[in-house]
Amino acid sequence: MEYQYILSQKKESIGIITLNRPKALNAVCEQMLQELNQQIKIFTQDESISAIIIRGSDKSFAAGIDIGELEKKVETFGIDALDQTYEYFKSITNCPKPIIAAVAGYALGIGCELALSCDIILVADNARFGQPEISLGVIPGFGATQRLCKILGKSKTMEMILTGRALNAEEAVNYGIASRIVALPDLFYEAEKIALRISELPKQAVILAKDAINQSFNMSLNEGIAYENKSCKLCLGAKSFSQYLHNFIENRKK
Repeated sequence: MEYQYILSQKKESIGIITLNRPKALNAVCEQMLQELNQQIKIFTQDESISAIIIRGSDKSFAAGIDIGELEKKVETFGIDALDQTYEYFKSITNCPKPIIAAVAGYALGIGCELALSCDIILVADNARFGQPEISLGVIPGFGATQRLCKILGKSKTMEMILTGRALNAEEAVNYGIASRIVALPDLFYEAEKIALRISELPKQAVILAKDAINQSFNMSLNEGIAYENKSCKLCLGAKSFSQYLHNFIENRKK
């Protein structure tokens, strides 16, 4: 399928989506999000795909929202201008398969929120994460205030959002936004390695593990542990579990 603002490819058991507005540093427009969601749904329905990668260019993952389009939307729809964008973000977050963000360069505003919507964030050493919306007289609208507060804590989130200061790659890893730093030339290769490793593992367990981790954002500790226990039992009750366990024990004997 041909798209205007993304590229997609299937590589073994992983699906790769590349944001592709190079002249605009991958500024996010509604058409890009629509295409992104459509391709994620295609990969979700493809049983041969076990993990998804979202990436940008070496210079920019996604450098904010398309300001020109935003101005027109606000003039036309007022306070409801971004309702459809919000729905697109919900769809990305609700994808049952793991999504890896490979972030190089700028991840600003809605671009930062797009990365935060993914499950694993791998960063190049030139990555920058920021939420500069306040300089336009608005606040983030797609999860940054909530996700960052749970990751960074109140004080760091306040500084980041109230001042618009961007975090570098080292800060992003040290503060828990990203998993680890990879040299820029190796970033996409390392993201593929993670995705391929995930694809080698039992699919049901991967999906249930992702779901249980995400539920920790919405539940108390005791509720979350009970949810985890319920999901673990689903794995234990699966027909494939005994075979996986047997194979593991046999491999240890070799």
